[in-house]
Amino acid sequence: MSRSARRFATAAAFALHEHLRNRFALVLVVFYIPFWLTMEHWFVAPEPAAFQLRATGERLTVNGNHLTMVSGALNAVTLIVGFMMFMTTFTSLAFDRRLVLAGYPRICLLVAKVNAMLLASALISAYATAVICWYWDPVRPWLLALGVFTAGVGYGGIGILLGAFLRNELEGLFVIIMTSLLDTMLQNPISNPGATKDGVQALPEYGPTQVSMAAGFTGATPYGHLLLGPVWFAAMWLLGTAAFRLRTRDHRPPAARTVSAPVRP
Repeated sequence: MSRSARRFATAAAFALHEHLRNRFALVLVVFYIPFWLTMEHWFVAPEPAAFQLRATGERLTVNGNHLTMVSGALNAVTLIVGFMMFMTTFTSLAFDRRLVLAGYPRICLLVAKVNAMLLASALISAYATAVICWYWDPVRPWLLALGVFTAGVGYGGIGILLGAFLRNELEGLFVIIMTSLLDTMLQNPISNPGATKDGVQALPEYGPTQVSMAAGFTGATPYGHLLLGPVWFAAMWLLGTAAFRLRTRDHRPPAARTVSAPVRP
């Protein structure tokens, strides 16, 4: 194995270990997702809800209970993945800075975090989709899981950016919670009957919501909207990379960075 591959493998192992140490996030995954979706299944009326699916241009009338469960899955996954990526980036920043000052490549650390995020997002999205399928049968569960996955990826990028930029845990958690809640509320046709108005497509959850609703209630595949979540991730990752570089730079004066060679007797 090459030196670069060993470095990446080590960084990836540390990133996964950070996620596994985040017991609160694991509790949210195991218990919060089924609890939240079960509450929506029990208490949201199954009355017909009409809305226009912008991704396909269709006017749909669907079970309001099922529509709310799709939005609930998106909200839960974005909250959890965003929280996980914020915490692992924020808590490991001091250690990452020491690694960078010792010569460890920044790109290895960031790519390792991304790979850990992709794995976590995939597992959490599959789990949330399985819970939905316990209560009703979406038209295409695999596409629903993919739509939820792209939402998690987008908010994972936001979590990385906040973790590298903010200096306080409460700030990051508040921003992630409020952004996800507001985003989900504005995308849900039940809570926001004007969700078809221009402007909602600029929000992070727009593409994943359109894909997930198309997967749950139609046979169409909005391929272009599948890319919107990853596009949000790419933009957040680039900004997070810049913030990470600033937070891990060497603040010592140039003279202090040069270590003189030992003098031989």
